[in-house]
Amino acid sequence: MVNAEELANELRERINSHFEWLLVRSNGGTFPMRRDEIEVSAHAEKTLLSILDDTGTGVSRILSLSNDSDTNGISLEVSGQFGGSVETIRFVPRTPAIELSRNVEFARLEYANSIATALLEIFPTYRLTRLALNAENGRLAQIFFRSPRSADVAAVTDVTATMIHEAVMTSAMLWFEKLQLRKRPVGEVWIVGEQKQSRNLRKLVGLLTERVAARFRIFESSRKAGSPKLQELKRAELRTLWREKPKKIMLPAETRATKTAEQIMSLSPEKTDIIFSKQGETVRFLGLPFARVRTIAGQEKAWFGIDGNHRQLIENSWSELAELVSELETYRSPGTPNKRHEFYRASPEAWLESILRQNIKKLDANLILSPIYNQFRTSADKIDLLAIRRDGRLVIVELKTSPDRETVFQAADYWRKIEIQRRRGELARIKAFGDMQILDKPSLVYVAAPALSFHRDFGYFAQALRREVELWRFELREDWRAEIKVLTRRDYPPSLTNL
Repeated sequence: MVNAEELANELRERINSHFEWLLVRSNGGTFPMRRDEIEVSAHAEKTLLSILDDTGTGVSRILSLSNDSDTNGISLEVSGQFGGSVETIRFVPRTPAIELSRNVEFARLEYANSIATALLEIFPTYRLTRLALNAENGRLAQIFFRSPRSADVAAVTDVTATMIHEAVMTSAMLWFEKLQLRKRPVGEVWIVGEQKQSRNLRKLVGLLTERVAARFRIFESSRKAGSPKLQELKRAELRTLWREKPKKIMLPAETRATKTAEQIMSLSPEKTDIIFSKQGETVRFLGLPFARVRTIAGQEKAWFGIDGNHRQLIENSWSELAELVSELETYRSPGTPNKRHEFYRASPEAWLESILRQNIKKLDANLILSPIYNQFRTSADKIDLLAIRRDGRLVIVELKTSPDRETVFQAADYWRKIEIQRRRGELARIKAFGDMQILDKPSLVYVAAPALSFHRDFGYFAQALRREVELWRFELREDWRAEIKVLTRRDYPPSLTNL
């Protein structure tokens, strides 16, 4: 049997092994502390623990000590100094932020090295010359190789496996341009990604001009067998992209507002609208969802609130809903008394979309909005607005209210997906525009944003797209909340001299 002093010495040794600990109580409460804030002593055959937590300094008697294998920490069974209830507490070692950062960096570099090794298995005559994480955020590994003919090649891979493929593509393109300024310019960039990312990258490269696409090779990484195995994906030609089977558009059985939804909208009929989905209806105030209606067992049930703070709408809570709508009227408006209010700042792109949904002609007088466009909004690959010109040409409208480097390629992806739907007759099947005939020509893409909200590289990426992807830039007035007014619009044909 371990005596009190031996138990105290063992616990002190364990505590001193780490500078920072997290105290976890049996009720789930936690408290961070340093090792010098934990005192262990032995008195009269009792081992005592003195700690300072959010309740003050407390003294407990240690009944037993064991290892916490789940956290590599310490598990103690303790009671009050003079008896009382028994509690199990744990001390979990805390890793300092700087050490965590180093561990993350090491793991990313280790993965990058495994990718470099896998590439050398495909190109055994090449040699690795340099490997590092990108300086901006460390999420991309930049790897350099030299061929037997002394030509430099660069490779890039997302070491977090979390980046969207459009972000990887924009980073790779800008990096390629930077590499051309070297004394030894790099001829091509290899992009390595896991399955979904690499296959989406392949499709995106298929939408680029021949000259731009030739700069990049896409490799798919698989880690099912431990070390990553790579295979190069054949570059997609535009004509091969249309072989993809289109996703069938499933429309809700009912697109008429329920009685409850109509009553909610009557509180502010000019500023509210409904998004229909298979689950039910979502009522929005200038694009901001604030109420949901579901039909359950033949009965209409509704909830209201913002940011997860939802309350059920019952007879006694209608006054609370009316108060919420009144606050929205005050603060989610161009003349708000507080532009820092959450209602004013939340979901600005949805606000812009709701304005154009009411009158798309504010953007282009020749446009007619799809009466069921919101089904695209609720799909996995949502677009902001789907419209048609009077001549039958489809128009995809992408909206932004802040600079976003990936905008062009996101819009190009939407274009590809809508084009598959159009070419396979899916849009005609669901009568996306009623009885209007859709022209057998590629869709147009309108990107609309306040003039200062276009990313500085927008034109560069837009000019990289094939001529078939006809993209237009619509610059809006900065005070678009008060009035939608198009200041300028222009298209972006490819410019071979720039790219």
